[in-house]
Formats: sequence, structure tokens, C-alpha cells
Amino acid sequence: MAKILYLGDSSPSSTSAHRANALVRLGHAVGIQDPYSALKRQLSSRFLGPIHFRTGYKLLNRQVTAWIKQITHSEPKPDVIWINSGELFGPESMKLLKGFSCPIVLYNNDDPTGGRDGRRFDSLISALPYYDTCAVMREMNVGELKAKGARHVIRVFMSYDEEVHKPFDNISDIPENFRSEVAFIGTWMRHEKRDEFLMGLIKEGIPVSIWGDRWEKSSHFTNLKPHWRGHALRGREYVAAMQGAKVCLGLLSKGNRDLHTQRSLETPCAGGLFCGERTSEHLQLYKEGVDAVFWSDAAECAKQCKQLLDNDSLRNAIRRSGMNRVRANHVGNEDVCKTVLNTVLGVSHDSPSHTPAQIDKAN
Repeated sequence: MAKILYLGDSSPSSTSAHRANALVRLGHAVGIQDPYSALKRQLSSRFLGPIHFRTGYKLLNRQVTAWIKQITHSEPKPDVIWINSGELFGPESMKLLKGFSCPIVLYNNDDPTGGRDGRRFDSLISALPYYDTCAVMREMNVGELKAKGARHVIRVFMSYDEEVHKPFDNISDIPENFRSEVAFIGTWMRHEKRDEFLMGLIKEGIPVSIWGDRWEKSSHFTNLKPHWRGHALRGREYVAAMQGAKVCLGLLSKGNRDLHTQRSLETPCAGGLFCGERTSEHLQLYKEGVDAVFWSDAAECAKQCKQLLDNDSLRNAIRRSGMNRVRANHVGNEDVCKTVLNTVLGVSHDSPSHTPAQIDKAN
């Protein structure tokens, strides 16, 4: 058992909190300190929040460092420091944390070197040399972080949560307002053209239901509004909407250079049928037409949806196979956290394989 000082978002619906809880389930003693709560006034300000985001949180460095200083005086010495995201921590904060004389791991499931978010990760990038291990989700991040000073970088898949994303035991328990034919659960993004993709499906007669924030900003919202079912979903409502859909769409963020997302894993775990873009990583994770369904454009997606909606037995067979495959891939939070922690502590891997290279070999 390791004593872990966990620095990250502690709000129950955050994937950061899900990972912290997974570490607890693995038997570790986890002490969570939440910088987003400590600096909430600045970060949630309608005026200051966007400024800090666009300037890489450098204007907050002094306050973050002062907060870290308090932690170093109050927390007992941990065996490991786990930093989730790391966007708020610059070199001065990291120098203080190095005073604990224990390994420091960064887990970042964004694309910090991709450029989509402008200068958001400037503080993180300047602090990379202070981490003992950086865990990233994209192959290109490995070389890019090393080029910017990271000492050791490993790549893992994104992950579902073994507890949070459990399916309902009986599908009849799913409330009617979370049932749908074809669901998309996600946020509208200005440059991603998700609205245009969904409009293409709607024009083909696909009965689309949309859950997520910011859709009113879309220039197509007048036409999308009848299909919009509500804001972002969390907890059991999120699971209900995935499991309650006959088909659950997975759209990627091109700006984030996604080849798979957390929803690629959460959907099958929750008992939903995953219908996503055909990418090399989706094809690593699932056998096409058996565990999940893939497409290259809206026209092919519409064709796939129509076939699935018309064939209950095919749909249910793929759903069941996907549920089995995602678990066999060992890409839950407990699996991924164990890999990261074993790496930073120098422990040999005794768990089933689940790294990208090993999944390739297994499939």
C-alpha cells in the first residue's frame, strides 16, 4: 500500500475524482488536495477565469505556490505525488513538491502539446522536467513531451470507471426520459463541426437525441433544438442515457488529435452500443462489426444506424460483445492507475495487459 498525495479536481463527477477513488479501491491511502477548490474564486470568475486559461495560469503561479507551501507544511510525507492535469503547476510549485523526496507522476488526458487550447498548458510545459513519470493518452504526446524536457513518458489508454459506469442490472430500471434511438452525449465545440455532422444524420432521417452543454451557440440550433434533450449528464443519468440508447454515437475532437476518447470505453462498459469514427485506435480496441460499429463520414454513420435500428438481434449481439471486450482489454481506472503507479514505483507488472501495444497483440 502506498501513501499518495493526490492533487486534482475532487468534485464527484470529475474523472479526476474517479481515478483517486480507483487508487483507494486498489488499497492505497489517498489524500486529495483540490487546487480548483482552493482557487475557485479566481478560476470561476467570468472575467479572470478566461484570462488565466489563455495565459497558461502563469498569473496564478504565486497563489498556487503559496497553496503548495501550505500543503508541504501540513501533509505527512507521501510515497508518491499524483498530479492530475497539472495545468496549474509551474516550476516554483514543483520545486516545493520535490522537497517531499518522493516520485511525482503527471496524469494528463488532454493534449497539452496539441495547440487546440492555445497557451493553456504553458505552466505545465515549463514544469515537465520536475516529473518523474508523465502518463499521456496519445502516441505523439510521448515524443513531444520528451522534447520539452519530460524525463520519462508512458502512454496509456483513456479509461472507464469500474464503479461509476456500471450498467443498470435491469434495463427496465432506466427512466423513460433517458431512453432514445440514437444518442449523442457531448458538448458543442466551435471548430469541431459536430452540429454539421448531426444535421447530416437528421437529414437522413436518423432519430437523434442530444445531451450536452453549449448547443444553443450552434448556428444550426434552430434545427437541432427539437433533438436536444438537456444539458450535460453525470452519474447514473449519464449511464442511463448510454445504456438506454439503441445506438450511442462517439464523435472525436480533431483539435485534440483524438483517435479514441473516454466515451469510447465508457459506452460499452455501461452497456451501450458504441458507434464511432473508424480510427486506428478504435480498431485496436474493438473488432469492427462485432464489438462496435464504425464509420468514416455522416453518410456511412446514417447507414450503420439504420441497419442497427432495424435489427434487434444484431444490435444486442454487438452490445453484449462490446461489454465483454472492453473489460477484457483491461482499460478501467483501476487497471490504468495500477500501470502508472507500478511504473513510477518501479514495480513489475503482475496485472493483465492493457497498454496500447499489448492490446494490439491480444487482439
